[in-house]
Amino acid sequence: MGSSAETRRVLIVDDDPDLIALMRDGLELAGNFQVEVAADGAAGLERCLANRPTCVVVDVRLPALNGYQFMRALRGDPATADVPIIVLSALVQDRERLAGMLAGADVYLFKPVRIADLVGAINDIACLTAHQRSERRCTLTGDGSIEVRTP
Repeated sequence: MGSSAETRRVLIVDDDPDLIALMRDGLELAGNFQVEVAADGAAGLERCLANRPTCVVVDVRLPALNGYQFMRALRGDPATADVPIIVLSALVQDRERLAGMLAGADVYLFKPVRIADLVGAINDIACLTAHQRSERRCTLTGDGSIEVRTP
């Protein structure tokens, strides 16, 4: 998609105003990030369609549409199907992570997250094609089980 020096438009979809402020400030201080926010999944979908971001950072537990529903809606719409998605969640169980990856996440990070890790994840997935992200995300193995690959 381009070099890491280009401005990345990041949409943060989370209902925690303190976390949003920390992420916004951290990304803006890191440079080359333009941050937009939405407090629920439905508003996040509207913003994503209106101003297609370079990347979306989404929580799982959200009002209106939860993170899984939000991701499936993005992946199901040709206009947003290839937008990179990072899940940022306090849900740390393997089954939650797997559910996030199957719903369409490219990366699943745990709260609290270091801004450096978030910046790295955004820059990494923004440089990959949709096909490369899909291959990296999930691979069906010969016996029908799912192997989730992580960065």
